[in-house]
Amino acid sequence: MQTGRAHRWFYGWVVVGVTVMTLLVSAGMRAAPGVLIVPLEQDTGWSRTLIASAVSVGLLLFGFAGPLAGWLVDRRGPRAIMLGGLVLMVLSMVASALMRDPWQMLLFWGGISGLGTGLVGAVTGTAVANRWFYARRGLVLGVFGAASSAGQLIFLPTIVWIVSLIGWRGASYVLAAVAAVLLPLVFLLMRDDPAAVGQLPFGLTKTPPPTPRPDALAVMARAVSTPTFWLLAGTFFICGATSNGLIGTHLVPHAVDLGLTQTTAAQALALMGMMNFIGTLGSGWLTDRYDPRKLLAIYYGFRGLSLLWLPFVDDPLGLAFFAVLFGLDYIATVPPTSALVADNFGRQNTGTVFGWVFCAHQIGAALAAWLGGLVREYTGTYGLAFLAAGLLALIATALALTLGRAPALVAQATAD
Repeated sequence: MQTGRAHRWFYGWVVVGVTVMTLLVSAGMRAAPGVLIVPLEQDTGWSRTLIASAVSVGLLLFGFAGPLAGWLVDRRGPRAIMLGGLVLMVLSMVASALMRDPWQMLLFWGGISGLGTGLVGAVTGTAVANRWFYARRGLVLGVFGAASSAGQLIFLPTIVWIVSLIGWRGASYVLAAVAAVLLPLVFLLMRDDPAAVGQLPFGLTKTPPPTPRPDALAVMARAVSTPTFWLLAGTFFICGATSNGLIGTHLVPHAVDLGLTQTTAAQALALMGMMNFIGTLGSGWLTDRYDPRKLLAIYYGFRGLSLLWLPFVDDPLGLAFFAVLFGLDYIATVPPTSALVADNFGRQNTGTVFGWVFCAHQIGAALAAWLGGLVREYTGTYGLAFLAAGLLALIATALALTLGRAPALVAQATAD
């Protein structure tokens, strides 16, 4: 077999490019409910709690798609999973544009959209990085995380603009068309692993010894018997609750409650996405060089302080400043968490184990999305929800410092 160094270029970078575009679209579609809640509420008369429930269903299905995606990727490869996810996204957006009843919102806008975006979410990106890269793994994971940030940066202001022109139903058709355009690109250019193009993972000069296909049940039985798995799942639960669940879903409605325009709020989310792009790339670079446990502790501590400050923000400048602070570590937790999963449970098992860790992330997000709407409906503000989220993030700081790291793999991870 030829090595990656025998080629002038490494095909893995093409795979990274295709994966980045798919993650970007998936992230933009997953973030769309945050700016569609108010138009949907105004057009249908459905309550904020009911609409938040549909968002919660989507986040929950997004999470449970993680273990499914990990299991499928380990057996069928990322190409087929990405294609399947994109097809579901197209179907969900077309059906959402036609929905008339709340149950349709729960099924199409929530469930099918969550499943489709979940299949091509963080788990697939993690598997791609670990299949194609031995060195620079953290950097590639950071690029994938940044793609999610870019999706938010590009799509949210665009969706607000489209809604102002053709309404939320028209915006749903546009999202469906964008996902459909990616289908032939993934079909033609995506490859499952370096062996498919006669190369080795980036950073290796000889073929690694063959490893048997992991048994998902056996892998997870070993994983759940360790405190490290539950600590990773617990911190990522808090990550999901404080990011996608609360801020990603309710920051725009919160800003509208304060009397700010939806455009101003969407711009704040876009600014958050831009800072997240910078923060996630930086996190990937740092994960290649420093202890990921300490990085997680810093990220969660920083997040907790910014959330505790948010209830006292009531003007556009303050909202923009919060977007900068919070955006720097919105998805920055993904590279160190993924690295810890690979180091503790083996790279060949990353898809399976990280799938369940990511599921915990989305369970937290789903609960926070629903509870945030409930708190707003019964108290009239999101203040208590933001304060509770800040305290949870500080708890995650303490938990991150107690995480274990497999001693035999530390030297290898540092060399990457």
